[in-house]
Amino acid sequence: MSVDDLIFVVSDDLIYTYSAKRFLEDRMPKVVILRIGHRVFRDSRVTTHVCLTARALGADQVIIADHEDKVVESTIRDVTNRFGGPFDVQSGKPWKQAIRDWRAIGGRIVHLTAYGLPLPKTLPEIQETDKDLLVVVGSEKMPGEIFKVADWNVSVTNQPMSEVAALAIFLDWFKQHREFGHEFSKARVQIVPSRSGKEIQQLST
Repeated sequence: MSVDDLIFVVSDDLIYTYSAKRFLEDRMPKVVILRIGHRVFRDSRVTTHVCLTARALGADQVIIADHEDKVVESTIRDVTNRFGGPFDVQSGKPWKQAIRDWRAIGGRIVHLTAYGLPLPKTLPEIQETDKDLLVVVGSEKMPGEIFKVADWNVSVTNQPMSEVAALAIFLDWFKQHREFGHEFSKARVQIVPSRSGKEIQQLST
C-alpha cells in the first residue's frame, strides 16, 4: 500500500476519506517521553535535544520530571509555534506521579537502558500493542524502580550511549521511518530541502 493511496472508512452510513499516510498516523499509539534526572542549567542543553528529537521523530509530548525548567519549555514551544505541531512539553511533575498517571489510563512503559534486551528482539512485541507508550530516558543515575515498573527494558546496543541517540533510534524503528513523511500542522515556516545552502519558506497562517 502506498502512502498516496486512499482509504475509505464507513461509519454510521457516512464515508470518510483518508490518505493512507494520515490513516496510519492516526492509528499509531500516542508516544510520550519521560525525561528523568534533569538538572536545571547543567542538563538544559541535553534535555532540549531530547525534546527536539522527540518532536522531529513523531512523539507527542515530553515530560521533564521533578524539576521545572521554563527555559527549556519556552524554547521547545517556540520551535513548535514556528515549525508546527502538535507537540507539548511540561516540566516539574514527579516521575513517580507521571508513572502512576500513565498506568491509570492503561498505558505501557518502555525504558531505554544499556542494560535492557536488544531493540531488534523487543520491537515486534512493542509494535503489537495498541496502548499508548511512555518512553523513559534518563541520566546516569536512574532509579532502580524504573526497571521493575517498565513493561520493556530496551537497549539500543548494550553499550554506554547518549540518551538522545538511543531515543532517536528507538523512535525511528518504532515509527518504521514514517517520520520522514510526517506533516506538522499550523507551521509558520518550513525548511526547503536543498543540495546546498539553507532555505526557509514562510507559510501562510
